[in-house]
Amino acid sequence: MEKTRAIKDKRYEERHKEERKAKCMVWGTSVPREKAEQINEFLKRYGYTKVQLIEAGYKALLDEAAEHDLPLAKIMDGYDDFFPSELEQFKKKD
Repeated sequence: MEKTRAIKDKRYEERHKEERKAKCMVWGTSVPREKAEQINEFLKRYGYTKVQLIEAGYKALLDEAAEHDLPLAKIMDGYDDFFPSELEQFKKKD
């Protein structure tokens, strides 16, 4: 007897669960419905995905943080000439 598609899918998901967990992360968060609907409408209208939204938001926050953090700004710009005091700070963080 041939198994249904749902059963096959479930078995596949069970076998690859750990692989998916290692590869991706799901954030269990919530946004007020009105804001979420506005965001979804924007994404749909302009053809963006939620992943693109998160990546662009992260980049914008990195840029904003770099304005106040010189070592971060240098790293982001690919500038590799650090002052000795900055290198010591990096060693302490590790």
